[in-house]
Amino acid sequence: MPNTAPVDITVETQYLPEQSDPAEARYAFAYTIDIRNTGDEAVRLLSRHWIITDGDNNVQEVQGEGVIGKQPLIEPGESFTYTSGAVIATAVGTMEGSYEMITAAGRPFIAPIGVFSLVLPSALH
Repeated sequence: MPNTAPVDITVETQYLPEQSDPAEARYAFAYTIDIRNTGDEAVRLLSRHWIITDGDNNVQEVQGEGVIGKQPLIEPGESFTYTSGAVIATAVGTMEGSYEMITAAGRPFIAPIGVFSLVLPSALH
């Protein structure tokens, strides 16, 4: 599968104190992903693959169909935004991954998602 992805992916993260319990090594984060179709034909997100690494280098790998129960079709110039979450055992960690996608013409491609940080706001002072 070619790695030339006609999509632009941006990520924002947020620590969720109400869902976290540092005493129990539970740090919850939300991440909001925006996938913008920069190509000239519609694309569909088929599956996701995440690698989530905590500060102790413990790795969780997550794979599955779609995102938040959907396999969105994104028209040219349009975007699809969703929010999901991750829980790690340390105050700092990272996520990275990719989406398997397909164009309206049936050409599959991988859309990489670069490394982004999951950070408890007070952890980096």
